[in-house]
Amino acid sequence: MTQQERNRIQQRIDSLPPGGITYKTINGKKYPYYQWTENGKQRGRRIQDDELTSLSEQIEERKRLQQILKESPASTDTEVFAATRTGEALKRYIVPVASFQKRELIHSLREYIFGGVSDRVFILYGLRRTGKTTMIRQIISEMSEEMFSRTAFIQINASNTMAQIHRELRNLEAHGYRYVFLDEVTLMDDFIEGAALFSDVYAASGMKIVLSGTDSLGFVFSEDEQLYDRCIMLHTTFIPYREFEEVLGIKGIDEYIRYGGTMSMGGIKYNATPTFASKKSTDEYVDSAIAKNIQHSLKNYRYEAHFGSLIELYNRNELTSAINRIIEDINHRFTIEVLTRQFRSTDLRISENNLRSTNDILDRIDKEKVTQRLREILEIKNKEEQIVEITEEHRAQIKDYLDLLDLTLDIDIIHMSNLNRKETRTVITQPGMRYSQAVALINQIMLDEAFQTLSLTERNMVTERILNEIKGRMMEDIVLLETKKAKPNCQVFKLQFAVGEFDMVVFDPNHARCEIYEVKHSKEIDKNQIRHLIDPAKCKDTAFRYGSIQGKYVLYRGADTVVDEIRYLNVEDYLKALPAVR
Repeated sequence: MTQQERNRIQQRIDSLPPGGITYKTINGKKYPYYQWTENGKQRGRRIQDDELTSLSEQIEERKRLQQILKESPASTDTEVFAATRTGEALKRYIVPVASFQKRELIHSLREYIFGGVSDRVFILYGLRRTGKTTMIRQIISEMSEEMFSRTAFIQINASNTMAQIHRELRNLEAHGYRYVFLDEVTLMDDFIEGAALFSDVYAASGMKIVLSGTDSLGFVFSEDEQLYDRCIMLHTTFIPYREFEEVLGIKGIDEYIRYGGTMSMGGIKYNATPTFASKKSTDEYVDSAIAKNIQHSLKNYRYEAHFGSLIELYNRNELTSAINRIIEDINHRFTIEVLTRQFRSTDLRISENNLRSTNDILDRIDKEKVTQRLREILEIKNKEEQIVEITEEHRAQIKDYLDLLDLTLDIDIIHMSNLNRKETRTVITQPGMRYSQAVALINQIMLDEAFQTLSLTERNMVTERILNEIKGRMMEDIVLLETKKAKPNCQVFKLQFAVGEFDMVVFDPNHARCEIYEVKHSKEIDKNQIRHLIDPAKCKDTAFRYGSIQGKYVLYRGADTVVDEIRYLNVEDYLKALPAVR
C-alpha cells in the first residue's frame, strides 16, 4: 500500500467516531449507549433510535480501516496523487468562498448532490472565470459533517491520465467516499474517449460524480458519445446582468457593457481584476479560453478526425488566428462576407456616419492608417498574409463551435416587406470582450494626425460620442440576448420596415400576442424615441402578423414612467426582472 493510500485511510479514520456501542438493561429493556475516550476521560451517552444504524456503520467502518492499516505494510511506491483534497485540507480549501454570493445555476448542482439522482454524472462546464470551481467549493460548504467526511476534490492537470483517475476513484470508493468532484477533467488527453468510466463504473455503483472544466467542447463531444443519456449538463458561460449585479455587487448597465461576461469584476468577490480590462487581457482570454479550448477538444476527439475543414489551418498554426478574427468580426457586425475581403471595422464606419452631422473630424482621418493600426493590434492576418486561405466553410464550422461554447447567439432580423428574407444578428454573450476591442479601435483613431489637430475638448467629445454609439448598440444586443434566453416559448426578434424598425418584438405564438420595444442608451425622454412605436401603419402590420400588441415600451437608463400609451422602463430593472434561465 502506498503512503498516499495509508494517509487517505488515516484521514477517513480520523473523520469517523471513535469508541464503541454497549447496551444497558433498564427495567428489562436493552438501551444502546455510545462510549468513547476523550482527553483521557471516559465519555458516554445514550443513542437515539434514529442514529443507531448510522453510528453503528461508522464505528464498524473505522474498525475495518484500522485493521487494513494494521495488516498492510507501507509500500515503497512513490506514486502520489497529491491533488486530491479530503478532510481538513478540503475544509481549508472551501472556507474562503463559502460566504460569497451564489450563482443562480447552483440550484441544479444542489438538486443533484442532495437529491435522489443516481446512475448519472453531473457536468459543470463553461469558459474560464465563470464560477465553476467556486460553485463546487460552495456546494461542498453546504454539506453536513457526515456527507463532508465522504467527499473528495481532485484537481486534474494535463499530465494526468484516465488510468490514474481510475485508480484514484477505486481507492476512494474502497475507503467510503461517495461524493467526488473532479476539476479541469478535460485537460486529460484521453478524457473524451474514456469518459464512460465515470458513469458506467462509479456513478452506477452509487457515487455522486461531478466533472468540471473549461474545455466545453470536450464535454459536448463526450456527452454525444461516451456519456450519452448518462449525464446532467450545466453550462456556466452565460452570466446575465442580474447575476452581474447581485452576485458581484456591481450596478449599472455601462459597467456590465465594459466588464460583463465573467465573474472577474468584483473587488474582494471572485477575481479582483476584470478579465476585459485591457486589449492584452482580452487577447489572453480569447486565446486560452476560446481558441485553445476548441483546438484541444478537436485534437483529442476521435484521433483528430473531427477537425474537418479546419485541419489544414491547425497544421499550419493558423487556427488560432482564424478563431480570433471571426470573434472580432462578429463583434463588429460581420457574419458572412468578412473572411473573404480585406479587414475593415464596422464600428469605425458607423461612428463616422453618425458623427458627420456634428463634426467632420472622421472625414479627415486617414482611415487607411487607422485600419492598419487596428489590424496590427488585433493580430489579425489579411488574406494575402495567410498561409491557408480562410474560407466560408472554415467560418461556418468555427461559428458552430462558438455557438456550442455558448459564446454566440443569433437573433433573427425580420423584414416586414419581405418575410422570406433570412437575416440574423450575431450577439456575443460576453459583452466586455467586444467593448475591449472597440476601445482598442478608438485608441487607434486617437493616434491619427488629423485627430491630434483637435482641441482636448473636441477630442473628448468625439471619443465620448463614439463610445456612446457602441454602448447603445451593445445595450440593444444585451436586451435581445437576455430576453430570448429568458423566454424560450416566445420568438424574440428585430423587426424592420421599409423605413424604420422596432428594436425588439417579443411574440407569443401560443396566445397570439406580442410586445414591441425601442431600446435607447439615453437617460432622457425624447419624442424621437417613440416615433415608430406610435406609427399606426407599423402597428397595424405588426398586429396582423403577430397578434394583438399587449404593450409598447422604451427601455432606457432613466426612471420608470408612462407617457400616453408608451411605458418607459429602466433597462437594468427590466433585465433583473426577466425569468432566470433554466
